[in-house]
Amino acid sequence: MSPNLRGALLGLSAFAFFAVHDVVVKSLGSSYAPFQIMFFGVLFSFPLTTVMMMRDTNVGTLKPRHPWWIATRTVAAVITGITAFYAFSVLPLAQTYAILFASPLLITVLSIPILGETVRLRRWLAVIAGLIGVVIVLRPGATEITLGHIAALTAAVGGATASVIVRKIGREERSVVLLLYPMVANFVLMAAFMPFTYRPMPLGDMAAVGVMALLGFVANLCLISAYRAGEAAIIAPMQYSQILWASAFGYVLFGESLDAATAIGAGIIIASGIYIVARESRQSVSDNKPVLRTRTPPETATLPRVSPLLPDSAKPDIGAPEDDARPGN
Repeated sequence: MSPNLRGALLGLSAFAFFAVHDVVVKSLGSSYAPFQIMFFGVLFSFPLTTVMMMRDTNVGTLKPRHPWWIATRTVAAVITGITAFYAFSVLPLAQTYAILFASPLLITVLSIPILGETVRLRRWLAVIAGLIGVVIVLRPGATEITLGHIAALTAAVGGATASVIVRKIGREERSVVLLLYPMVANFVLMAAFMPFTYRPMPLGDMAAVGVMALLGFVANLCLISAYRAGEAAIIAPMQYSQILWASAFGYVLFGESLDAATAIGAGIIIASGIYIVARESRQSVSDNKPVLRTRTPPETATLPRVSPLLPDSAKPDIGAPEDDARPGN
């Protein structure tokens, strides 16, 4: 088996686990507030995340080198977690994924002010096309824009923000700092909401939260292995397989159907995202390759992120000189 094929299969497995994770979130979301699900999700994720953080061999303290960027990422991650969990609980799975798939488009836009990336005509056209796909999914005027739709859009923006910040400071901050601050902030904030939103959870539902944490842990391990085995340009598009899982799970478990507008819009968004990844994979068309090198599924802040868990040797040096971007990029 070739390294790229092995990486692609591992990537597909990772995103299948993430899809099942989100099915658990949606199932629990019908009975419990997102704050409660996230609180116990973080609680159960701490032991698993500790195992992953033990991979960090860098010497240092928990004091961030870039406190303002860490604070911004932490706020973005917490907001993303709350809004993503809420969106999964109230929207059809496929529709939620279609909106979250806009994150690579937003990463491309945010890379301009945060990374100093130059985005030229072709990638701008891909971004515009992808955003048109989002409008098709939302169908403003034809259907009501609900709080769930706004939450999904907010999650896409927050996840993109958190991911771009990892690209900016990831080589200088310890993995434990990048992982721990959002989780601790989430735990403390969700605990503050618990007196107002807590509902007693039977053992079966508590076990489901534990399974949710385990699924995220296994998915991250698979995704890390995928990026170590194959090329990022091969692995990154595998995330779009989640739309297939969402359609299947939504139909079988929740009686959801994939309507034409969501299918068309999702297709446009996915095509735009794949095009951006393909452009960034070419030599000398992008200084930082922000989407290709982000290597992360949508942020939830209850699970460890993939990018900080990759060893420094696997992370491209943002500060390394590269050839100038080609005209027309």
